Amino acid sequence: MHALPLMIAALCVLAIGYRYYSAFLAAKVLALDPAAPTPAHTMFDGQNYVPTNKWVLFGHHFAAITGAGPLLGPVFAAQFGYAPGLLWILLGVVLAGAVQDVVILAASTRRGGRSLAEIARSEIGPTAGLITGIAILFLIVAAISAMGFAVVNALAESPWGIFTIGLTIPIAIVMGLGLQKLGHRGILPMTVFGVVALLFGVVAGRAVAQSSWAAALTLSKPTIVLLLCGYGFLASALPVWLLLTPRDYLSAFMKLGTIGVLVVGVLLVNPQLHAPAFSHFAAGGGPIVPGRVLPFVFITIACGAISGFHALVGSGTTPKMIDNETHCRTIGYGAMLCEALVAVVALIAASSLQPGDYYAINLPIDKFAALGMQPVDLDHISVAVGEKLAGRTGGSVSLAVGMAVIFAGIRGLGHLLSYWYHFAIMFEALFVLTTIDAGTRIGRFVVQEFLGRAWRPFARTDWLFGNLCATSIVVFGWGWFLYTGNVSTLWPLLGVANQLLAAVALVVGTSVIINRGRARYAWVTLLPLSFVATMTLWSGWLNITANFLPLAQKPGKAALGYMSALVTGVLMVCALVILADALRKWAAAPGRAAPATAA
Repeated sequence: MHALPLMIAALCVLAIGYRYYSAFLAAKVLALDPAAPTPAHTMFDGQNYVPTNKWVLFGHHFAAITGAGPLLGPVFAAQFGYAPGLLWILLGVVLAGAVQDVVILAASTRRGGRSLAEIARSEIGPTAGLITGIAILFLIVAAISAMGFAVVNALAESPWGIFTIGLTIPIAIVMGLGLQKLGHRGILPMTVFGVVALLFGVVAGRAVAQSSWAAALTLSKPTIVLLLCGYGFLASALPVWLLLTPRDYLSAFMKLGTIGVLVVGVLLVNPQLHAPAFSHFAAGGGPIVPGRVLPFVFITIACGAISGFHALVGSGTTPKMIDNETHCRTIGYGAMLCEALVAVVALIAASSLQPGDYYAINLPIDKFAALGMQPVDLDHISVAVGEKLAGRTGGSVSLAVGMAVIFAGIRGLGHLLSYWYHFAIMFEALFVLTTIDAGTRIGRFVVQEFLGRAWRPFARTDWLFGNLCATSIVVFGWGWFLYTGNVSTLWPLLGVANQLLAAVALVVGTSVIINRGRARYAWVTLLPLSFVATMTLWSGWLNITANFLPLAQKPGKAALGYMSALVTGVLMVCALVILADALRKWAAAPGRAAPATAA
């Protein structure tokens, strides 16, 4: 099987979904109003509430929602074959993921940019609001730790990668200062500066790696974890315009540009997919992802199809910067479709590797030897990129190799394989870092909401002391899991947490629609809610009984195993309680005189 027909089919499905289904949601279900005031104007404070250009905000939102999930999830799911993942990505995003994103973004924009937990409190009840807040914190911890693991493995012992990724931070700060001073006039010059500087970082990284600086930039995994914690802290504490927004905007250009080039590369090169449509691991027993394809493909590929994390961004930073209510369609639904395209490209890149190379990279050397397989092209590729690739678990390295091989397959570009590989590593790391900065900031907002109930000043997002305290709590939580975990525990934990929060977001979205007297349209969220909740609760139970509790019996893994089981169990109970509370409210809704206004 070759990739060309799959890519064309994916582009057609995504285009049709945006043209027709998103228009129906915007006009009929949500009735987006261009004249409605948004909190960016009514609550302007210059830090969090700031009217933002539609495409700049699209870039920020896309970068914030598109963490490593749509890159790494499809790589891990390639263990099952390419067909299950491709079907779930395309159907899931059009009918579930993008629907969740636009509904929550519109709901938050109409409620002063309030968080998902606060919307749940007002639309369902105080119990639902409290439990949603708890679920959000658990998800943030799981998401950042699982995705951070991938970038730690990719950058460890890689001075080229450390130099390139480190350079993105001062670049973003310069862009932030320039945009703040010049306003809309600064968008073009600052964009050109940022893109050129990033490309310089990729090219110059090779010279740096061969210089006397290499030793200082060759960092261990624990050191990189600590640096990521420091970055997350700064990104959360600094004003949104100084680091987070320009960095996400810049990242979005690199992400969308790279995905665009990859799509063109797939269309030109038409690589052969060496992975089967359904592998023999679809029935279970896979060495990378525990469990069988049903139900585990639905938590292995989360962000490319539907993601609860998106509801945090859609009720966190983005609604506070929406300039016009109608922008919710482009930013909410459209950005999610772009993320699905990222997932499709990642799946094709991973599936184009020889199975021996795919498993040699994604498994520890001893576990790969037990499979009885042999690498095919891996030794040649390792020499070409200048790094040892075998045993680099976490998904990011195998994806970078697949992307680099596709790029190198374009006529005249084959001799640049090492640059393509390190560009791909930077590309992936940008996804992870935007998850860290946006996720930590959103987590800080949630913690401040909680602490504000005990002492009101903590609820003020502009209070420095409360800001620093809340940020420290969030960073410590995900930093501990990142420091102690591994991909076989962190990714299943993330999958369950992410999809359960997606179910919670769909419950909240359904309540918003029903409470505004538009129950006839509630099916747009109820149908995906039923499917996602069923599959995720099933996966969560199997994870606890077959993955986390057995892990707790291994020497030195008791704390990680029991903590992972506890977090999964708590999230499952939270989702069930919120659903039960919402069902009670929905049952009473027909008897109330609800206004027939937009959701």
